[in-house]
Amino acid sequence: MALEIVVCIKQVPDPEQFSKITLDPVKGTIRREGIPSVINPLDKHAIEEALLIREKFSGRVTAISMGPPQAKEALQEALAMGVDEAVLLCDRALAGADTWATAYPLAEAIKKLGKFDIILCGNETVDGATAQVGPQLAEFLNIPHVTNVTAIEFTSEKSWNVRRAIERGYMKVALELPSLITVLKDINQPRLPSVIAIMEAAGREIRSWGCGDMCLAENVVGLVGSPTQVVGTFEQEVKRAREIIRGSEAEVAKKAVKRLKELGAL
Repeated sequence: MALEIVVCIKQVPDPEQFSKITLDPVKGTIRREGIPSVINPLDKHAIEEALLIREKFSGRVTAISMGPPQAKEALQEALAMGVDEAVLLCDRALAGADTWATAYPLAEAIKKLGKFDIILCGNETVDGATAQVGPQLAEFLNIPHVTNVTAIEFTSEKSWNVRRAIERGYMKVALELPSLITVLKDINQPRLPSVIAIMEAAGREIRSWGCGDMCLAENVVGLVGSPTQVVGTFEQEVKRAREIIRGSEAEVAKKAVKRLKELGAL
């Protein structure tokens, strides 16, 4: 069977550079200037799983992302990894979107693509960590979904079982296609694109759609269309009292217990 597979990805600040990230105290948004951008780590696992499914059953993988023009870099990397097509949702009206106003345009874009069987997303992004976009996207498309997926197994051309991580174990869930899953890193090991693939991807076409292409009213997307907004930010200051206890190990232990009792900690 040939499957139509969609994988949703996001370009995020490089997690290794998070120490350099600051917040805009007026807008309440992340300042990304000077911070390298990469594909969200869990989204790479979603791409890899999409490619593995295609290799097993044949079909087509389309990567889709919403972001500024530079987000094309993430889609180019997805093309280098092996996806067949890439679409960027890029419109100034989409800026500042919360998870709801992100999932809605993604859903409309997927509808515009046409038929789909499987949608894969990373379970969450390193910059937001809400884990909401995948489930919200599934709800907009009115399809079943499962989060925290660590393994999949197809049982027929129209159904599959997925293993969902839960506290102290996992659960197996049966799904009918079309459906959506969000994946964790345990599901696979993302491949590294070859130099040739990277060079070829640089010349590949990436379709760019704005609100007009998806017939989206600007008052239901972006910051204006977001039900949740940041109303303020602050820097948390943690102050701790420090005491140094000296002596032998036995003396230090005895003094520490005594002091903890005095402070009401024991």
